[in-house]
Amino acid sequence: MKIWWSLISVLLFTATPTFARSIETEVQLSQANSTEANRSKSPKIQQTDRVFEDWEFLAQRYNCNPEYPDRELTRAEFATGLNICLDRVKAAIASAPTDAATQADLETIRRLQAEFATELTTLRQRVDRVEAQANTIEKQQFSTTSKLSGQIIFAFTDAFGGASGNGQSDNYNATLSDRVRINFNTSFTGKDLLTTRIQASNVIEPRPVTNTSPSNETRLSFQSGSDTTNAAFLGLLKYDFPVSNSVKLTAATGFNIGFIDVLDNIVNPLASDSQASLSRFGRYNPIYRLGFDTGGAANIRLSPDLKLEVGYLASQANNPAQGAGFFGGNYAALGQVVFTPKFGTIALTYVNAYSDNGLNSGTGSVLSNLSGRAISSNSYGVAANFKLSPGLQAGGWVGYTNARAVTGAVRGDGDIWTYALTLAFPDLGQKGNLGGLIIGMQPKLTGTTALLSGLNARSDSDTGLHIEGFYRYALTKDISITPGIIWLTAPNHNSDNRDAFVGVIRTTFVF
Repeated sequence: MKIWWSLISVLLFTATPTFARSIETEVQLSQANSTEANRSKSPKIQQTDRVFEDWEFLAQRYNCNPEYPDRELTRAEFATGLNICLDRVKAAIASAPTDAATQADLETIRRLQAEFATELTTLRQRVDRVEAQANTIEKQQFSTTSKLSGQIIFAFTDAFGGASGNGQSDNYNATLSDRVRINFNTSFTGKDLLTTRIQASNVIEPRPVTNTSPSNETRLSFQSGSDTTNAAFLGLLKYDFPVSNSVKLTAATGFNIGFIDVLDNIVNPLASDSQASLSRFGRYNPIYRLGFDTGGAANIRLSPDLKLEVGYLASQANNPAQGAGFFGGNYAALGQVVFTPKFGTIALTYVNAYSDNGLNSGTGSVLSNLSGRAISSNSYGVAANFKLSPGLQAGGWVGYTNARAVTGAVRGDGDIWTYALTLAFPDLGQKGNLGGLIIGMQPKLTGTTALLSGLNARSDSDTGLHIEGFYRYALTKDISITPGIIWLTAPNHNSDNRDAFVGVIRTTFVF
């Protein structure tokens, strides 16, 4: 009977949440509170003391042998190791109460518990406080599967020049605008990712005066379509999930999303709308913009350095009416082969698209977008980027679109060309900085087989260049400021227009 009362007393003392904690947590707590100052004031325990011999007796019996340092110990340090042994004894007694502990074991345990009652109580209180704090955090945390991230952009913008010289002058005032994104990133398996984005913006593109209708050449990279009132809406809903080691599928919908949101490779290192290019054109080949809103992609790894990407987007996917829907309305289907040798990336791209209102690339001259008519198009692109050194990357793209007007009084084909050269200077000046230079030609209508209804010419009269330079300076890892300038020669591909300039200072906060 005596041994049973002894077993009960041991279990009552040790069977508390404190002693169910992990050994690692307890040792860390003890170490965190055993500073050199505390050690100098606390009584010491030598490895020749009786209590140390008692502990070694239990350690051998119950295989609880923490690695004590080869020096004298404080009572708190010794109590940490003793607590480990008590935890092992408790487990052994719980599994085999009649065979686990001898009378000698129980006498030794009681003696050590009495000797170090104060230290064991203090240790229990510390662990309980940590557990209470952890429980509070767990109850108050946003989600066990989701993480919250965000991004805020403030942009100061001004445009000047571009007037045709016939008495017109700069009519664009400087602006201060913003874009806010809140992302909920959720993973259910650890390999998939569900992204839910809430967005608000009031960015309006700067449009210098020209002697023709304003083109799309001055659109900014962080401008979100017609979103100009800072109204919050669902900007992106995307789910990435692997089906094998070599195949990843992506499904997405949202406001003006494009192939950049569902493909792995756009190639240009200056494609980021918040950290790199200041212009929409400078981000990537405009043929990637021929589809938007709802769809998905499959990214298929064929070999370590070769990938096949296919995608499909529809802009009227939610409309069941005739001539709309996921397959019956506006769409773009893309196929792309991406080669990724050690020195860079090369991509060959094909896009077949249909739109009931022009090409809608959001860039280029007025004529190149062929607005106001249904267009069926086939586009071809080559993009590349080469890592010449740790601080220099060179790349660019060429895009060609054959567009056919399929409605209107006069039908026919048109050819649209675009190209760009990009230079990226990673870590320019310090780690995290980025310099960028983009020189190219925004989409230009080079000719049509007939004077299409509503067009005032069969081609753009001249060739204008897009020249853009920027420098991202990382104030911290979460804050950057990017000043830059966009220079358009012969805006709208018309030399009657004087050169136009857009200056931007973009400040980006991420969290």
